[in-house]
Amino acid sequence: MNLELPPRRINIIQGEFKVSNDPNVVITTILGSCVAACIRDPSAGVGGMNHFLLPGSTEALAAGGDATRYGVHLMELLINGLLKQGARKDRMEAKIFGGAKTIASFSNVGAQNAEFAARFLRDEGISVVGSSTGGEHGRKLEFWPVSGRARQHALTGVETQRTVAMEIRPVAPAPKPAVDTSVEFF
Repeated sequence: MNLELPPRRINIIQGEFKVSNDPNVVITTILGSCVAACIRDPSAGVGGMNHFLLPGSTEALAAGGDATRYGVHLMELLINGLLKQGARKDRMEAKIFGGAKTIASFSNVGAQNAEFAARFLRDEGISVVGSSTGGEHGRKLEFWPVSGRARQHALTGVETQRTVAMEIRPVAPAPKPAVDTSVEFF
């Protein structure tokens, strides 16, 4: 008799991060041009995810910008949260997701976000073991912080537009596609 509990889902939105050492937790988010960094320390059994809108800089933060939008701020919060839970930077590994160009006529902030995340992690000495960035459509992301397992579901163009609108007002969920478009990353 298997008494395994269903995973406890924790959703984060733009400007948030979450750290957990609970093997029964899955952290989720929906990304368009935003990027999520999923970082864990396999030896300490702890991991986490953030979700940011713009790369940002220390100058932007000093000028009084909304820090919760910026990758530089959220990357620091995520790494420090992991360190507080017993992680060590030299053992950390990361996966990067998001950074789509969801609206053709806009600048490609998604690519800038993805490039920022990869550069930040490299500068911090954290190995990137997987990524799925770019493209024209958003992603629904699930990350199991203890095991490091990540799964994404591609969103159609209509679903991506709804993702942008969800930041303004709630939208009824789109019907599930008949074909399984999920990808597992180990």
